[in-house]
Amino acid sequence: MQGEGPYVGVRQAFVRFSGCNLNCKYCDTDFSNPGTCDYEKGEGSGSFEKAKNPISALQLKDMMQPFKNLHSVSLTGGEPLLHTDFIEELDKLDLSAPLYLESNMTLPEQARKVKDRVAYVAGDFKLPEALGLENPEARETREAHIENTVECFRTLRKSETRDCFCKIVVSRDSDPASVVSAVDAIAGYVSCVILQPETRIESPEVGINAQSSVRSLIELQSMLLEKIDTRIIPQTHRMWGCL
Repeated sequence: MQGEGPYVGVRQAFVRFSGCNLNCKYCDTDFSNPGTCDYEKGEGSGSFEKAKNPISALQLKDMMQPFKNLHSVSLTGGEPLLHTDFIEELDKLDLSAPLYLESNMTLPEQARKVKDRVAYVAGDFKLPEALGLENPEARETREAHIENTVECFRTLRKSETRDCFCKIVVSRDSDPASVVSAVDAIAGYVSCVILQPETRIESPEVGINAQSSVRSLIELQSMLLEKIDTRIIPQTHRMWGCL
């Protein structure tokens, strides 16, 4: 089940790609490729088989056969746009459900390769402070990051055949001005903006991460609603124990 954004609760098959070009402070994903991938053949069973990795697009299609009544096939990661050749090949196989791309939206050249192959785009706008780029000395890197992100949204923008929305993870460290600036830059390309409160994580390494307050989130949403449909939706799959 999709656990984030405006399509919360729809049935999907999740295809998780290894590797990412970013290193976000709040990331909870292991990007490594150990030579195998985990395949949950029984829906919600929590029991995974090991399959040799990488697999072919045709193998993947066969592996998806047990799953019926899918809304879409989620391409997630890691960063799926690092694997555009595979996505193009997968699209040609005429799957039983459309492709739903979940991307960090920082690879515009790769985005152009798949723009006509995906029906849904769940695009992140990674705030500079989430990447450690808020300091003045990181200005050039920060500007390039923002430029690439906006270009990705422009390329994968909403259309008659494709929905595109923006998700922004918000923590206590997030600068409201950065959020407003990000939304101003991409509002014309998306159907809505999702403010996703950073999921509470407690670990020996970092202690408890800094969550944004309810009041600050509501105030931020109120400001953004003057520009575009803006919703506050947390990671719902974490609430009911789905992965």
